[in-house]
Amino acid sequence: MSQTVVERAADHIGESARRASCATSAIADAIEDGVGVVRRAAKQGGDAAEEILNDTTQRLQRHPLLTVATTFAVGVAAGTLIGWTLKRR
Repeated sequence: MSQTVVERAADHIGESARRASCATSAIADAIEDGVGVVRRAAKQGGDAAEEILNDTTQRLQRHPLLTVATTFAVGVAAGTLIGWTLKRR
């Protein structure tokens, strides 16, 4: 039997709806995977930052004189640079 135009249109619409549903599911899965990757990366970054902070704190506690001397040297250098820059204006 031959299909009428309305039946063929209904078939095409149904097929399009199924394809759209599959595409929507695929996009939702991709977004979900992306969110998981971003969360893992953020957690690893936070863990790395915490580890660096802990290492730095321990190093500063082990070498207090070096810490004071370095801080003084950086302060003098920054003050000299700022003074030199303001003097030129």
